[in-house]
Amino acid sequence: MLTVALPKGGLLKDSIQLFQAIGLDFSEFLNPANRQLEILDSSGRAHGLLVRNYDVPVYVEYGQAHLGVIGYDVLREKQPKVAHLVDLGFGQCRMSVAVKATSPYRSALDLPPHCRVASKFVRCAHDYFQSLDLPVDIVPLYGSVELGPITGMSEAIVDLVATGRTLQENNLIEIDRLFESTARLIAHPLSYRLNQDGVQDIVEQLRAHTSQVVAGKAVAEAAIKTVVETPASA
Repeated sequence: MLTVALPKGGLLKDSIQLFQAIGLDFSEFLNPANRQLEILDSSGRAHGLLVRNYDVPVYVEYGQAHLGVIGYDVLREKQPKVAHLVDLGFGQCRMSVAVKATSPYRSALDLPPHCRVASKFVRCAHDYFQSLDLPVDIVPLYGSVELGPITGMSEAIVDLVATGRTLQENNLIEIDRLFESTARLIAHPLSYRLNQDGVQDIVEQLRAHTSQVVAGKAVAEAAIKTVVETPASA
């Protein structure tokens, strides 16, 4: 039977809606009274696993799940041996370098060599500063990374930013962006290649649905742009 690893947190609701669109219902995970971490979808065709974000690619890589949904940021950080299949388009955010608003630094290249940069995305931060040929000391933090510059422990942070509100409320500003991140569909490579439990069929349905959603958004945005740019009649 098909098994899908779904991420706890901000991507869960959209992930569940995605699978509902192709007839797989894992909405019981949204029930506050539910404490189960593994459920059978209402059609009886697939198992759902509710796991922490960072664990989704682990379950997929080790074959305990055929498919998973996870942010591109996690894929860049963990670099798991999984098949990257579809950009699902939701969960938009960005990986950014941020400093205190009162700091003199306005780009990553302004940072002094061997300064401290706090981040939970250690690999992403290391690779980025290495690409700039700027040696820095990466300080691993897994809680409120914003406290690094606030307390003076670090000159900067590398972290995910969605709306930017948390940075603003803590008197921090973005000075560079590493990459944009959205939710991605991943698969166990062998399961996908061999089409175990019909995984390829599910992937094609998800890909087709995502393409329709993206096309619909593009049409809606174009219509809004036309309305905004069209002068009102005299």
